[in-house]
Amino acid sequence: MRKFIIGAALIAAVASVPAMAALSVGAKAPDFTTKAALGGKEFTFSLAATLKKGPVVLYFFPAAFTPGCTQEAHDFAEATEKFTAMGATVIGVTAGNASRVTEFSSVECRNKFAVAADPDQKVIKQYDAVLKQKPEWSDRTSYVIAPDGTILLTYTNLDPSQHVARSMAAVKAWRDQHK
Repeated sequence: MRKFIIGAALIAAVASVPAMAALSVGAKAPDFTTKAALGGKEFTFSLAATLKKGPVVLYFFPAAFTPGCTQEAHDFAEATEKFTAMGATVIGVTAGNASRVTEFSSVECRNKFAVAADPDQKVIKQYDAVLKQKPEWSDRTSYVIAPDGTILLTYTNLDPSQHVARSMAAVKAWRDQHK
């Protein structure tokens, strides 16, 4: 029993340490276009076109309708108006449960921001957001990308609790420098 408790504590400690994503702050974000959904309606999302409007909060999540991803979607939905007020656009991307993102966009994202499926992981691999423990899913990684395509924030952590706050702080810092 003692070994089990020590093992569980070790796993919990390792899981709580943020991992480092390959794309670093200051790097150029890879451009992409993908099918996405907003409010249950499909459309084509273009990073380049969206960056012309302002910063983009691009977050990768493991799978639609899983507990952590649902919480993170609720958190981003609650913060979407603040992001929009600062000129930023939010989009979530996942490789897991790709067939359910249209439903996820209206149910858990509450019609507030777009989500996209990336079942072939083309975008996910460009952003080094493959979940190492389950390679068919994407890792929980958030990026904030400036309108010029420069990465302002990279944050990877399976715990969804800090993704919105960190993304918001990066967008706010960018906005404060570009008033």
